[in-house]
Amino acid sequence: QLQLVESGGGLVQPGGSLSLSCVGRGVTLEYYYIGWFRQAPGKEREGVLCITDDSTYYLDSVKGRFTISRDNAKNTVYLQMNNLKPEDTAVYYCAAGGGITTVEAMCTAATGMHYWGKGTLVTVSS
Repeated sequence: QLQLVESGGGLVQPGGSLSLSCVGRGVTLEYYYIGWFRQAPGKEREGVLCITDDSTYYLDSVKGRFTISRDNAKNTVYLQMNNLKPEDTAVYYCAAGGGITTVEAMCTAATGMHYWGKGTLVTVSS
């Protein structure tokens, strides 16, 4: 069964950092484009950071604060989040996909995103 499993969420104070992990089970993540999305209470889901083979898309509000990395040996993708703000509070999801798409379409419309995790909650509060 194909699964993406996120972990690493929790409660953090403003200005703090968290690293989220996304492990692929039954799916080899290095062969896929990857996206991190989030959904805050009462708001629509939004793409935070997405990568293809040669491009990266960042949501404007996370530029300079969030980065993505892969550890192919562990079949894991990470989202490093620094200088967290209360408005970053949301459930964070990882997604994997590909096909004929652009990195912007991946993140703004989830185009080509075929596999999704169930999410991990990040709460930024003092």
